[in-house]
Amino acid sequence: MKTLKMVNLGFAFAVCAAFNTQAIGAQENTSDSSSGTSEPAALNQLTLESCHLRGLSEQVECGYLEVPENHDTPNGTTIDLHIVRMPAVSSGAASDPLFFLAGGPGQAATELAPIIDRVFQDVRQRRDIILVDQRGTGKSGALQCEISALDELLVPDDQIDLRGAMARCAEKFDVDLQQYSTVNAIRDFEMVRTALGYQQINLYGGSYGTRAALVWMREAPTALRSVVLDGVAPTQVVVGPFGTYSQRAFDLMVSDCNRSEACVERFGAIDEKYYALRERLLAEPEQVVMQDPRSDETREVLMTAKRLAGILRNALYSPRSRQLIPIVVSEADAGNWRPLAGLIGAFDAESPIYTGLLVSVLCQEDMPRADAELLARDGDNRFIGSSVGDDFVEMCSGWPVAPLPDNSHAEPVVSDIPALLLSGEQDPVTPPEWAEIAAETLSNSQHLVAEFGGHTIMSHTCANRLIAQFLDEPSATIDASCLERTRMLPFLRNVNAAGM
Repeated sequence: MKTLKMVNLGFAFAVCAAFNTQAIGAQENTSDSSSGTSEPAALNQLTLESCHLRGLSEQVECGYLEVPENHDTPNGTTIDLHIVRMPAVSSGAASDPLFFLAGGPGQAATELAPIIDRVFQDVRQRRDIILVDQRGTGKSGALQCEISALDELLVPDDQIDLRGAMARCAEKFDVDLQQYSTVNAIRDFEMVRTALGYQQINLYGGSYGTRAALVWMREAPTALRSVVLDGVAPTQVVVGPFGTYSQRAFDLMVSDCNRSEACVERFGAIDEKYYALRERLLAEPEQVVMQDPRSDETREVLMTAKRLAGILRNALYSPRSRQLIPIVVSEADAGNWRPLAGLIGAFDAESPIYTGLLVSVLCQEDMPRADAELLARDGDNRFIGSSVGDDFVEMCSGWPVAPLPDNSHAEPVVSDIPALLLSGEQDPVTPPEWAEIAAETLSNSQHLVAEFGGHTIMSHTCANRLIAQFLDEPSATIDASCLERTRMLPFLRNVNAAGM
């Protein structure tokens, strides 16, 4: 049992609001080094060596590229970027690889290698896949904050000092946190592309990775052959306050349950049960004992309305955890919190979020644009209230970065690069309407929506096969009929998995 992450980290694939054990990372061992890691290369030079990543049975290629921390002062402090190339399976590989841009902000791309290898099998037949740990993540100068402790499980929400925790964390790092921005990440990635000798590349961005991809389209368009944006976050929208979209996703889940005779028969009006439970916890948090479903360890937890909403919000990201929400709510309403512990256990197998990079980006680029009117509008919902936006406001107040000097970074990205936009109708953070906003200025784009898809649909629909088709012929119209054949996962009706 490591730490309890109290804050819902918003944008990321894996956002833990509960017991968090150490995630399985992609740690490499170079084949010819007794130390087990590659040594940083000289500035602007990159040598890749054979290595193994945990979770992959085959060898891949790993290395480091030294880049300036501040690109305006290239002779100053540097950062060693960690890079992995997953070579194409075919001997006649295409010359244009796929660069994978991770989400978060704050995920390390290399730590997702096993998932990427599985999902992008078709892509790897003909193309290298390049993974770069964005500055501040993974093995690229990780900015990780342990922002809470197990003891905080026993105190009310208003006694958790996020501002102080973030200020204390920032003091640990001897870096210029202002330089950990999206634009600087793209400058890094461009140096990687050049060092690897690729003239043109393709991009896949998921979640925050779509924001990074859009910035790359603006900063270095000639380097890009095609772009896939999955779970689109346009530059002109504010990332962080997600109350409105969390409510939307919860309402969709309730509507789906209400249309299922089996769900209604088993759980009744699940929204009424949740709102009654939320009101009960708002009035008086409950001391509960929760059991980790894998270690069988027990912990006392002061369950609050905010903590419950954060856990359920995370569950809305994926259809596989979404289908558990009715039984979790119904059992918790009856005083049985064990199913909630099982739901929590479904989250923490993802790669960790490097919180310092998360706040360095959002506190410079997005939260300064979240004015009082936007925050009030976002907090006007019954499902989670204003807690997500409030947490980011408090975290940013303790993190020593200044807002970017103007809003030019928030201008729409105008481009005619072939772009495939993907959305999940059930997504609680990047709804389809955001992709439509981005598409207004992407003249060579097509937008596909999976009715029963959640966040970043390449992981749980046929979208991964559509991506491979798109990369082969970016100008062709994609036949998305396989998305239409995707069916909603049934809701779990008891602890013995009835309904699955």
